[in-house]
Amino acid sequence: MIRSRLTWLDALRGYAAVVVALFHLSPTVIGRERHLAMHEHFDFGRYGVLLFFVVSGYVIPMSLERHGSLRRFWVGRLFRIYPAYLLAGGVSLILVFAGWQRLEPTFYKDTVATVLGHVTMLSDLLGMRTLTRPMWTLSYEMIFYLIVAGLFVWRRHRDSAWWAAGLALIVLVAGRALPPGLFAGTFDGRRITGAVLVVLVLGCVAAYLSGRRGPALVAGVVGLGMVLLPLLNGQPTWYATPKSSSNATLMLAVMFCGTVIYRAQHGQLDRRVAAAVLTLVTVVQGINQWLLDGTQLLRNCLVAGAVAGSFAIAFLLRNRAFPAFLSWLGLVSFSVYLLHMPVLAVAQHFLRDHPFQLFAAFVVGTLVVSWAAYHLVERPGQELGRRVESYLEGRFGPATRVSIANTEGGTPSTGSFGLQRESV
Repeated sequence: MIRSRLTWLDALRGYAAVVVALFHLSPTVIGRERHLAMHEHFDFGRYGVLLFFVVSGYVIPMSLERHGSLRRFWVGRLFRIYPAYLLAGGVSLILVFAGWQRLEPTFYKDTVATVLGHVTMLSDLLGMRTLTRPMWTLSYEMIFYLIVAGLFVWRRHRDSAWWAAGLALIVLVAGRALPPGLFAGTFDGRRITGAVLVVLVLGCVAAYLSGRRGPALVAGVVGLGMVLLPLLNGQPTWYATPKSSSNATLMLAVMFCGTVIYRAQHGQLDRRVAAAVLTLVTVVQGINQWLLDGTQLLRNCLVAGAVAGSFAIAFLLRNRAFPAFLSWLGLVSFSVYLLHMPVLAVAQHFLRDHPFQLFAAFVVGTLVVSWAAYHLVERPGQELGRRVESYLEGRFGPATRVSIANTEGGTPSTGSFGLQRESV
């Protein structure tokens, strides 16, 4: 058993990673019909993803406010996420060439937009599928990072409750009227939007890495404007995951719920206000699809309630000791999340007609591959990030810092994935 202030988040994230992985495994092991029947009553995949989003919303403010440096934050983001992201994409391409995995239709129908989407991790908001399916959630992680960085540089980062409640209210009042694909709803629109997003995202990152306040302020405005993507372009094609702009917008609201909890915990937000905001987002999350088309009311209410309940239980137990295995799973959860689908593809190729052996091979293979990826790719990537941070300090001088009272002693530095401390 392990006890620390942040172990509960590792345990929660490790649990969420297992839920998502087993959700993707279930059609192969229990059969597609049983999987669909279960899915009719409770969406375990959505449940696991929303848990990740709440955790991300909770820890990102700590990552930013610990050092008050947007340069350090973005170096940490890039060198924590992209190495494993590139590894998962590379492994998936190898499996495609081996004939063990197929490319999604968007790679053939709209290759340029698909490639551009992978560069920025914003594929889902271009309506494009990714090399390995779980990558779609990184579109919303990236949008959240950009918005939070914008709030931070403009010193509006304490406005979490306004963002969570505001997004939920927009969905509640105008959800059916939100356009599904204002920017990327056409073939040419996807290419243009993809190219513009590459320029904007790279420009924002470059501005933050420069350490100068003027460019950072401009980047902050661009980052805040990124809210328009899920709000007005959340379902540009059939292949996008949310199925509506209102669902895409709610994913951001869920992330801001994590930030609201963090603010309330540390006395930066009245707890009654926090409770009202969290209740609002949970209710809207549960009823939104029903408001759109009259379906999924019970299922989505159960999922929304389960996400809230799971996080609440982990939060209440945050001072207790947690099993070391769950904490370890949290440490390698990014690799578990990105690499379990390639592992499943290999297991299916050799053991498709042997479900019990396939299950065992999938579990063992995912854990071993994730452990190796963490030690051989993720940790070296973080070390490279530390060297890049030192180089930037020497090249451009210290970055302009935003002075913020800190309430935490540690730096959870990886959003939804891997909470170990970093100096980056």
